[in-house]
Amino acid sequence: MEDLPVTLNRDDVDVLDEKIVWNGFFKMHKLTLKHRKFDGEWTGEISRELFHRGEASAAVLYDPEHDLIGLVEQFRVGAIDSSFGPWCLEVVAGMLEEGETPAELIKRELEEEAGVTDAEIIPITTYYSTPGGCSELIHLFCATCNLKGRGGVFGLDDENEDIYLHVLPADEVFAGMLNSRANNAATLIGLQWLQLNRQSLMAKR
Repeated sequence: MEDLPVTLNRDDVDVLDEKIVWNGFFKMHKLTLKHRKFDGEWTGEISRELFHRGEASAAVLYDPEHDLIGLVEQFRVGAIDSSFGPWCLEVVAGMLEEGETPAELIKRELEEEAGVTDAEIIPITTYYSTPGGCSELIHLFCATCNLKGRGGVFGLDDENEDIYLHVLPADEVFAGMLNSRANNAATLIGLQWLQLNRQSLMAKR
């Protein structure tokens, strides 16, 4: 995969017009553009809405000594019609603030959402959550620490956060992770990475 050549890049996109059509908690832009095709020709004009959400960091919490996983549960408006309800089971995550690195961000969020200040941060990957119409870029990590006896309610009152940290046996999480209860990409990717790397993390403890 790393050796797969990049055939087209940003220079092969011509943005003809860009307007902000919504400027609230998030931003929505409307772009008129054309791009080069694989045969070297150009497309006609294309109109696209682009949801600007910025960069985020997320981390799956793991205790390699006791083989425990920490997942947070909180209200998510995007899942309001989910069959499980809008309280989602997730990895710790947050949005990047100006001047912050992704690693600094996830350390801040680990403290705010889970009360964790002593984790080792291990990079997993970086990916776009839904590039068909959203600019959000996710920096995904594994955060290892002692989770024995941890859990409870966390979050910032001034941001109306009400976040419950669940600490669960790893086998229990892996057995049920594809039943749609953990219904977001960062959580599933983080858990699948952890499943593949669990033994090596336990060997290093």
